[in-house]
Amino acid sequence: MAAFERILVTGGAGFVGHHLCVALAEAYPHAGRALLLRPGERGGHEGFEAAAADLVDEAAIDQLIARLRPDLIVHLAGQSSIGQALHASEMTWRVNFHGTFALGAATARHCPAAVFLFVSSASVYGASFRDGVLSEEAPPRPVDAYSRSKVAAESALSDLLAPKGRLVVARPVNHSGPGQRNRSFALASFAAQIAAIETGRAEPRLKVGDLSKARDFLDVRDVVDAYMRLIDKARDLPQPVSTFNVASGTAHRLEALLERLRGRAKAQFAIEVDPALLRPESDIASVACDATRLTEATGWRPRHEIDDMLQALLDDARAAEAQAATATS
Repeated sequence: MAAFERILVTGGAGFVGHHLCVALAEAYPHAGRALLLRPGERGGHEGFEAAAADLVDEAAIDQLIARLRPDLIVHLAGQSSIGQALHASEMTWRVNFHGTFALGAATARHCPAAVFLFVSSASVYGASFRDGVLSEEAPPRPVDAYSRSKVAAESALSDLLAPKGRLVVARPVNHSGPGQRNRSFALASFAAQIAAIETGRAEPRLKVGDLSKARDFLDVRDVVDAYMRLIDKARDLPQPVSTFNVASGTAHRLEALLERLRGRAKAQFAIEVDPALLRPESDIASVACDATRLTEATGWRPRHEIDDMLQALLDDARAAEAQAATATS
């Protein structure tokens, strides 16, 4: 395991960040660990110092990096929902691009030799997915504000951080699993609705968007394993900037995944298409990526089957529903 003395994580209070902070605390128990939180924000791992600063406040971020001088930065923070980004383009650009630029610039000034893991998105390939399963050699052809802001952030970091440090860009496909309770994400929404229907707190109608879309899905635990392996190997990578897909290579139709969840449900329900959940015509029909480069560099392979992920997601949704029912009783 690579040695790091000072670790900074952004977005650590979120879904993926929670899992990653647990893994980092276990892997680097003697390192100083800080978690960037917005002023007034709560959450995060108890083994991390809370560092309050708004990502889009360049002066505050510069002061924070100058104080901490981390040798590992894991940048997860950003507008993570493509659906939400479609209706908030300005904030998406402010957070995903301007916030990332501020963090990268401060890193270049105060700790240029740091390892910087930037969590981008497979969505940057955009229209290129019409050509099939994509490797990292495929050209980014973003189709919305979310993916355009991610491509721009990747480019900015490459210019800011090379050649002194090590920039690792991860492009994960969709991922879900225990702890994802944001209904802006399809599988989390399905699981939460099913759990509410089972308890009788919701009518037996499950609202969905376009179920014909096919997506490459990973369990969040496999995604975190990929990030940890990349962190460990970062300093040994031959190039100052390296990009890796994090993916299974297989696209699953949302309709089929919903049917698998329905098979685990304890109550019957109808399925209703909600026009508000439908994406624009630019949405890509099928998304899948090749992660051969990641496997060759780190030995990573997914360990959780799609059914494992769905069961864990549903179990977590049921636990959350039980807590909600207790709180209102």
